[in-house]
Amino acid sequence: QVQLVESGGGLVQAGGSLRLSCVGSGRTFSSIAMGWFRQAPGKEREFVTVIGTSRSRTDYADSVKGRFTISRDNAKNTVYLQMNSLKPEDTAIYYCAAGAFLSREVKRYNYWGQGTQVTVSS
Repeated sequence: QVQLVESGGGLVQAGGSLRLSCVGSGRTFSSIAMGWFRQAPGKEREFVTVIGTSRSRTDYADSVKGRFTISRDNAKNTVYLQMNSLKPEDTAIYYCAAGAFLSREVKRYNYWGQGTQVTVSS
């Protein structure tokens, strides 16, 4: 089993930055692909970014490419999401997730954190 806890959300003005963290436990962290997803009220959960295992390959949704950066520190069992140039449309609850493979699909992730709210004002 894997347990995940997100932190770092908050309120920021458009153009600002936030850094989210997700701490995992319960399984060998370096062998797990870690993703970030987000969900706005009334909308489906959508892919944001993911970082893989052996070579830490990354993938980003087009909407965040060039603005967001995912990274991981396996020694600390932590994955990060650095968010720059934030836009009001980035407002959502952000979730970290763990899975066996690098994927954009929600269903491929077996473990989820509780989420952290990110609100971007205009």
